Amino acid sequence: MDDSERFDLDAYLERVGWEGGRRADLATLRGVHLAHALSLPFENLEPLTGTAPSLAPADLMAKLVRGRRGGYCYEHNTLLRLALEGLGLTVTGLAGRVVLGAQSVESRPRTHMMLRVTVPGDPRSYLADVGFGAKGALLAPVALVVGEEFEGAGRRHRFIHLPHGGPLELWALQAYDRDAGDWVSQYAFTLEPFAAPDFEVFNWHVGTTPRSPFTRRPYLQRTTPERHLALDGALLVETRADGTVSEHRLTDEAGARRVVEEEFGIAVPEGLTLLG
Repeated sequence: MDDSERFDLDAYLERVGWEGGRRADLATLRGVHLAHALSLPFENLEPLTGTAPSLAPADLMAKLVRGRRGGYCYEHNTLLRLALEGLGLTVTGLAGRVVLGAQSVESRPRTHMMLRVTVPGDPRSYLADVGFGAKGALLAPVALVVGEEFEGAGRRHRFIHLPHGGPLELWALQAYDRDAGDWVSQYAFTLEPFAAPDFEVFNWHVGTTPRSPFTRRPYLQRTTPERHLALDGALLVETRADGTVSEHRLTDEAGARRVVEEEFGIAVPEGLTLLG
């Protein structure tokens, strides 16, 4: 049996709470993207044990759809790709350099997975990404055009082109930071397509190397219409829809497990220590 046949579109749509149409159109793309982003948390619990999570469709179904778990970019966007293809959309994998907090674009490797989506009858293509663990992440797909601003589910984004020495245009996704009153680049990428074996290599590296931040400390995100919740190590940060931010430092293992299970909706694997 082909791996793609183990993906259950009905179970996925039920898990993310999408009850809208299943036409291969922009409305479905936007609806499923938002439903996924608000339903499935971002987490890196496997890499904390030095193990790269499986990207096999059956394993993604067991973990993110049927289990009380989340995942990071490779898991989320592989799962979304399967769903969008099942709905009749054309999807290509892209790889980007996370530049948020970086000194330069070139200082980071291509380790982030995104999706380029083509809608039948639409001359534009769209960037979809439900696996970027930051409060500036996309909640809705955005058209791959420069010179427009997009607002989706209360977040503003735009694309710019960055100068570089390569033959392909270098795109950067920017999010508007209302606290700073300015646009902030999230990641940079070209439109060169990447295939499943490429992401398997990226996933193994990010999930196992001691140099990866995901193998060093818990990093969890959950977005709802009311708030964005982030756990970075022991620091828990809540950002409300009105922009109010509160921080709390977790000090004991039992409390950390309770927060992860109750606030993030993630079942912590037995034997995993969150606070080290």
